[in-house]
Amino acid sequence: MLAVREALDLMLAAVRPVQEVEVISTLAANGRVLASAQVSGMNVPGADNTQMDGYAVRAADCASGQASLTVSQRIPAGHVGQPLLPGTAARIFTGAMIPEGADAVVMQEQCELAGNVVTVKHAPKSGEWIRRAGEDITSGSVVLPAGVRLRSQELGLAASVGLAELPVRRKLRVAVFFTGDELTMPGEPLAPGAIYNSNRFTLRALLENLGCEITDFGIVPDSLDATRSVLRESAQGHDLIITSGGVSVGEEDHIKPAVEAEGKLNMWQIAVKPGKPLAFGEVQQAFFVGLPGNPVSSFITFMLFVRPFVLRLQGVEGPIAPRAFTMRADFDWPKADKRNEFLRARINEAGGVELFRNQSSGVLTSTVWGDGVIDNPPGQAIASGDLVRFIPFNELLY
Repeated sequence: MLAVREALDLMLAAVRPVQEVEVISTLAANGRVLASAQVSGMNVPGADNTQMDGYAVRAADCASGQASLTVSQRIPAGHVGQPLLPGTAARIFTGAMIPEGADAVVMQEQCELAGNVVTVKHAPKSGEWIRRAGEDITSGSVVLPAGVRLRSQELGLAASVGLAELPVRRKLRVAVFFTGDELTMPGEPLAPGAIYNSNRFTLRALLENLGCEITDFGIVPDSLDATRSVLRESAQGHDLIITSGGVSVGEEDHIKPAVEAEGKLNMWQIAVKPGKPLAFGEVQQAFFVGLPGNPVSSFITFMLFVRPFVLRLQGVEGPIAPRAFTMRADFDWPKADKRNEFLRARINEAGGVELFRNQSSGVLTSTVWGDGVIDNPPGQAIASGDLVRFIPFNELLY
């Protein structure tokens, strides 16, 4: 069996990012991947402006720390003031342009107004409370590199330099289906021996988090012919096929022989717990990932393997590895496993991490109770007080 890092490297080495580009409204670009670098055509701020509500002054006029100045004008944001004459002050509001002649702003809390005369009870330094033109962004600079996945921050930055539209890679087209005669949809009667198809809801939501365009082929019966038929159909017009269940070695597990018959299988079984029966290959022009049927195994292997693979397929060029944090273990895990374990855990009020009581691959409640997983190396026992590698779910889900 391949180690986790070896398996992920094999998958990422096979990536062929989507190439089609579309130009869309910046308002509609949340979660999309930028196709080309964006350059600012302006300075931000565009002119010197005030960080505070207060009074624009000449610092030299206020050197005494108790200067009385005539208020000569009022400058709200979005308006241009007149040149400031010596011995005068301008009432000014946050974001407004600094008038010619002024070189400092005194916050209103340090001033006292009587009629049209303001007493400035502070000796400002030149430049105080002034944002300089271009101090955030200079014209001609790259504000967003190619390959970045656009979040709220990036969209705001694009808008701040006037970018109303952005070129993005088209959405990744993902086909999903779920194998198992025992699977039943919520809302339907549950026959003896049947289970509700929780993986359909979990995996679709995970793909939606990543901004994929999903085609759901539903539940497929446990037969080789049916599995091969849906594989052929789902390969048409899709970049990636993801299945859940049927990847183990039982007589009713048809994914492996079906993929081998319709395409090729490049990887099968990983030294990871939970989630050993993970398959990776290709069917026609589409990549294929077969996830385990146990709900926690499916959830964990999606986060570890499918998420980074999808991000690279989408054209993300930056770091995709989740950040891990060194935390104190507030538990004992005396029985080491030969596989790389991912233990569901959460941060407690004492600043350590504690384990969910049952680490079985079928216990989906552990994924709701927990904040993340402990990445425990093969052969590693854990004693209370040891330092462990904790990966929050927020680093793995989006």
